[in-house]
Amino acid sequence: MSRICPFTGKKTRAGRSIARKGKAKYLGGVGRKTTGITKRRFKANIQRVRAVVDGRVCRINVSAKAIRMGLIIKPPKRDWPGREAAYGRPAQESASTRDVPQTPAAEDPATPGTDAQGSATELDSSGTTTPEHPIE
Repeated sequence: MSRICPFTGKKTRAGRSIARKGKAKYLGGVGRKTTGITKRRFKANIQRVRAVVDGRVCRINVSAKAIRMGLIIKPPKRDWPGREAAYGRPAQESASTRDVPQTPAAEDPATPGTDAQGSATELDSSGTTTPEHPIE
C-alpha cells in the first residue's frame, strides 16, 4: 500500500530532526547549541475510508485533508432490519423521512415590544418603538 493520497498528492517526505541543548540567549543563557541532526520521515495522514467512486461504494486511502475539504463523498448510513435488537437503540431516521419542524408564523409587527423580525424593542416616552440595539 503506497502512502499517497490520490486527491491531494500528499505522500511521505524526507526531513531532519534537530536536537539542541542549552538555554536561549533571550532567557539569559549563552545560546542553544545543536547536538545532533538525524534524518527522519514526515508521513502523510492517510486514512482508509468507505467512499462512493463511480457510483459504487469502495474503500480507498485518502489524506485527512481530502476528507476535511470534502473531496470524497461518503456513502449514506445503512438502515438494515434488526438494528434495534442488535445495538439496543433505535435506527436513525434518514433525512428524507424525518419530520422537519415548521417555523412558527411571524408575529404581528404591530404588537408593542417586538419589531417585524420578532426581536424585542423599547418604547420611547412618545410611545414609538425603537430597537434595543440600533444599527449605527
